[in-house]
Amino acid sequence: MGSAVPTRKGKLYTVTCPQCQRRPAKRACPGLQTDICPTCCATKRLVEIRCPVDCRFLDAAQRHPAAVVRRQQEVDLSVLIGAMGRRLTEVQLQVFFLLASVVVRYRPEGLLTLSDADVADAAGAMAGTLEAATRGVIAELTGGSPIAEGLRRQFDALLAELGKGAGARFAEDAAEVLRGIERGARHQAPGVGDGERDYLALVGRILPPGAAEPAAVSPSPIIIP
Repeated sequence: MGSAVPTRKGKLYTVTCPQCQRRPAKRACPGLQTDICPTCCATKRLVEIRCPVDCRFLDAAQRHPAAVVRRQQEVDLSVLIGAMGRRLTEVQLQVFFLLASVVVRYRPEGLLTLSDADVADAAGAMAGTLEAATRGVIAELTGGSPIAEGLRRQFDALLAELGKGAGARFAEDAAEVLRGIERGARHQAPGVGDGERDYLALVGRILPPGAAEPAAVSPSPIIIP
């Protein structure tokens, strides 16, 4: 607990934000079960903080994103799509958003934390399985860690549902998207960064948990360059 911090109106907050250790903690965070400052709430939600879907601050931000947030989302999406190496078809774009929604909603068991390396391993293994299938080879490649394998299985379940009646081309489309996700998560695309969760931060900013369901994809409000 820090010393009292005065606000413009003269009210004193005796607790310093535990996230930044600088600003006064004025906002109740249901994800951390403690008070944090509004700045940390805005910049760390869904990236470092596991926000529950019923958080009123999260809901307000999703309903009424600030102009600066929209601009950041457009930049982030440009980086993510750039990792694909080519312009996506409409089907591939839908697959990307649905796979991204799986990534941001995935929670490993226990106290384990998902990293970019896990996303890359899961996407690479799933892509390899689909690529083998297009050559008539039945092979189920697995993730390199329990976390990656858990995410790969969720990718597999989603794609199996989406692929019903979609035609032979669907596996190729999905594999191309997964390879793009793998490249981005391995930081092989410009603008991603090199931190262990930088790719996850990008995905979390453009597609918060709950924004898409496996059955369908809602049109993105973000302008794709």
